[in-house]
Amino acid sequence: MSHFEDAFERAHPDIRLNLLWRAPNDALGYLSQPDQGGVDVYWAASPRTFESLRQAGAWRPIGIDRTGLPERVGTTRLSAPDGSYLATELAGYGFALDRRALAELGVAPPADWSDLADPRLAGRIALPVPSEVGFAPVMVDIVLQAYGWERGWALWNEIAGLSYLVHRGSTFVSDEVTGQRAAVGLSIDFFVTGAIAGGAPLEFAYPRHGGLNPAHVAITAGSKQVEAAQTFVAFLLSESGQRLLAHPDIHRLPVRESVYPQLPAGYHDPFRAAAAGGYDYDNDLGRARLGVVSALFEQMLIRQHEEQHALWTAIHQREARDGQRLTAIREQLCQPLIGEKEAGDPQLQASFRRVEGDRTAANEIEARWGEQAQQRRRQVRQQLESLG
Repeated sequence: MSHFEDAFERAHPDIRLNLLWRAPNDALGYLSQPDQGGVDVYWAASPRTFESLRQAGAWRPIGIDRTGLPERVGTTRLSAPDGSYLATELAGYGFALDRRALAELGVAPPADWSDLADPRLAGRIALPVPSEVGFAPVMVDIVLQAYGWERGWALWNEIAGLSYLVHRGSTFVSDEVTGQRAAVGLSIDFFVTGAIAGGAPLEFAYPRHGGLNPAHVAITAGSKQVEAAQTFVAFLLSESGQRLLAHPDIHRLPVRESVYPQLPAGYHDPFRAAAAGGYDYDNDLGRARLGVVSALFEQMLIRQHEEQHALWTAIHQREARDGQRLTAIREQLCQPLIGEKEAGDPQLQASFRRVEGDRTAANEIEARWGEQAQQRRRQVRQQLESLG
């Protein structure tokens, strides 16, 4: 923030910035006040909060020149349907890697999500818990869209069985890799690139099937400083503002495509990756069902995680011993609790409509899912025991 504050005040010394920090769930209530807390601009990486406030009429038209700003990167929309908020930067999902640890395990650096379903990675994958870590629900849905609902859940089931969990407030995924507890950490890029800028011996790899999480900016309907607010928004989206994103302390992906040729060699270009089909993730489809997806993941793969891990250990050991895939057992364990059509039901989605950071207690639907998942694990364990 200090880089942007200094650069903006040098360019516009007549305007004084007052930065007010709010987490997404706090910002929603704060900006829903009658006077919107006296705020002129909201700038954050919280798509669901922006959309909730848009539907509540919290934004005014931005009113800046948008020449050179694309509408999409791949299938990721970079503005609200009515243009009331705009993306200012992007973050991509992928893998924090310890190449030395992977080499010791005899595993090639993963190029895509399916490469994580490798029994040699057992206990060496750091998995952030989607119900607790704000960026993780989108990460889950990227796989579901890329591989399809059935295959995607089967893949997550196996990856989760090979992983250990990273809870909110415990540690960063990048720390798990630098601390040599994990060989691979599932993350969003800026946490890892920030650690790399600080000297951490890490790499970050973007998978073939990727996803982008935009940060947005909007001007409040109640702003008393509309012209100054527009000046700030225009600065964020200008070439000079976008180039600031490449600073090692920041390392975000600009939304202005013309900036990329000016960035350091090897800087990830999502526009080029999207042209090759790397960013076909549909944020609009995902945003509506993220709450449902996160709740399903919690009940299927997080609750009773030790038992889930034990089942996959047994499956992998049996398959390695017999040289034969336990197809029927895998299918029973990996079958999603509900179909994709049901997950798209607006009434069900409304039951799980939460902003990032909201730890609402499990409802009756989740409790039922949890019981079904437990019964399924019990049946799979019995089948494995019957094999000897």
